Amino acid sequence: MKLFKIILIALWRIWFYILISVPIIIMFPFLLITTSREKYYDAFFFLARIWAKIVLFGMGFYPVLKTIEKPVKGKSYMFVANHTSMTDIMLMLYCIRNPFVFVGKRELARFPIFGFFYKRTCILVDRNNVKSRNAVFQQAQRRLSQGVSICIFPEGGVPDDENILLDNFKDGAFRLAIDHQIPIVPLVFFDNKKRFSYNFLLASPGKMRAKILRFISTENLTQHDKKGLREQVHTVLLNELKKAT
Repeated sequence: MKLFKIILIALWRIWFYILISVPIIIMFPFLLITTSREKYYDAFFFLARIWAKIVLFGMGFYPVLKTIEKPVKGKSYMFVANHTSMTDIMLMLYCIRNPFVFVGKRELARFPIFGFFYKRTCILVDRNNVKSRNAVFQQAQRRLSQGVSICIFPEGGVPDDENILLDNFKDGAFRLAIDHQIPIVPLVFFDNKKRFSYNFLLASPGKMRAKILRFISTENLTQHDKKGLREQVHTVLLNELKKAT
């Protein structure tokens, strides 16, 4: 019985990568055009949201979104969320309509097909390289100045310890938000670890709850307030996760 379960999970996980790849192949000409210039980014983002929904619903995931405060169309934000699964990317795209750019790990660019467009549209970071981190900051500054929002998973990766609800946050998201005086929009993903964990056997179709929390203003804050802001956002997300456990 256990072997049968492992085979089913393995086939289901293979199906995940098929779902990621096939829509990209079908939409390839449109994706190529919409990623050729930054001025077409809104069109690309629209296609990316369709792709995300195909992956989520095709895997048997049922997103349930609760919104405490809704992002305003045409306004820039810093979107931050807890990070537990590859499906966090898709769920973020499902939840947010405002075009945003991901700041993400360079390693994901190695994935066939998906990686091609990932590196054309996202700001890639090599966390072991100081020059890379500085370049990321400059790119993010430029995109924010163009009126596009930014999405960062401030834990900097998925916690190694499965028992950790929320790892410590890195400074980047808060530094950028203060520099541009844009609100921070905290999101909580409650079920992604149990739906599609990096732990091979921890996976199942089902409900994916997400919650957009009340925005946190950065108005009149300076870089001296960065630590307090970071801790405030961490506490808000952690309390939500604790309430759900």
